[in-house]
Amino acid sequence: MKKEIKKINSKLIKHFGIPNRQKRLPGPVDTLIATILSQNTNDKNSYQAYQNLKKKYKSVNELSLAPRSAIKKTIKVAGLGKQKSAAIKNFLSILKKDNGKFSLQHIKEMTDEDILKELTSIKGIGVKTASCVLLFSLDRNVCPVDTHVHRTLNRIGIVKTSTPDKTFEKIKNNLPEGTAHQFHTNLIKLGREICKPAKPLCSICPLLKICKFKKKNLKNVDKKSPNSFLLLDSI
Repeated sequence: MKKEIKKINSKLIKHFGIPNRQKRLPGPVDTLIATILSQNTNDKNSYQAYQNLKKKYKSVNELSLAPRSAIKKTIKVAGLGKQKSAAIKNFLSILKKDNGKFSLQHIKEMTDEDILKELTSIKGIGVKTASCVLLFSLDRNVCPVDTHVHRTLNRIGIVKTSTPDKTFEKIKNNLPEGTAHQFHTNLIKLGREICKPAKPLCSICPLLKICKFKKKNLKNVDKKSPNSFLLLDSI
């Protein structure tokens, strides 16, 4: 599997390029809250909800003291306000109770497995959210699996799994060193722009020759149509 992932990663980089990355990694608490907000919504809305929180509450302590109803209203744009506000409040409450402060600095010295175990033991925090902390805050070689990553890896034939969490378990120990951020980010691009849930644009996919998806859609780009050139320019 590791060799297959390396080959796929190389082809995705050739097509999409190496994804940009923040020079200064965000803190684990910020990443965790931002990832909770990103669940079941698009990047624009989750980012706006996160900015709304940062603007209204000047510190994590202030956020922890806010009524859940107020947080729900503040993050409304991201949807699922009831669930997400409850998850944020619960996370901060446990963090304060267990560590005496709103910090996750202690996890920097822990193994990936121990971090995943600790974070997912908190209600409202799943494997994807915990793995985002590992990748985006701690720079660990861990690939979070959302619906796009899950769908594309199953179609390509790297895994045969029924849920994102099971996909994560299959690939987590098979990532070539230093490839997780590239692999994760470009698979999401692939899933959003080409390997879509319905009517994937297989004929322009950089992985067409190695993909094992049996229901390929090879009649999706009309080269005589001006719109097809716009599509090709946009990927």
